[in-house]
Amino acid sequence: MTGTLKDLGEHIAQSLPGAALKAEARRGELTVTVARAEVARALTFLRDDPRCRFEMLIDVCGADYPERPERFEVVYHLLSIAHNRRLRVKLAAGEDTPVPSVAGVYSTAAWFEREAWDLFGILFADHPDLRRILTDYGFEGHPLRKDFPLTGFVEVRYDDEQKRVVYDKVKLTQDFRTFDFLSPWEGMTRQILPGDEKADAASPASAKPGDKA
Repeated sequence: MTGTLKDLGEHIAQSLPGAALKAEARRGELTVTVARAEVARALTFLRDDPRCRFEMLIDVCGADYPERPERFEVVYHLLSIAHNRRLRVKLAAGEDTPVPSVAGVYSTAAWFEREAWDLFGILFADHPDLRRILTDYGFEGHPLRKDFPLTGFVEVRYDDEQKRVVYDKVKLTQDFRTFDFLSPWEGMTRQILPGDEKADAASPASAKPGDKA
């Protein structure tokens, strides 16, 4: 299987000069890294080439590496029903470097790219309708970024009594709880453990050898 994936990776790399930067087969999976500007051409080839035939785009997602100059990785998961094979395609992008939309190659990409924009702030150039898809109206920030704060934002909801949209401060009560992280056995200082008081001294289990019944 690994040999087959390696052969496919070499075929993709040779067929996409300047677009496919690297093809790597590891643990039964093939990952192809492509140039950001060439992603639409690369995915079109992977869809139409007879040896590839990745007819379905399963997902588009993001990964955040804030320490990198281009902090985002955009990952495309493809499926070939004809060859019963999966492929991962990825590219690098920065906060201000738009990624060409592939909604014209795979129509399902339109919603996936909106999700990546909403949660990571990844820009997709020439997208037909790039707007938020999961967060509330007026939401600020992108919640799957590593530097997104856990507090300090508001919740937007519709109030039936006031008949309008209201903004409430987010309260994370979990932050105010304290834990000692001790096992009940490790932290126990009493001589009598909980539950011992229920033991019957006259029970057969507690009877000593030689005691009369």
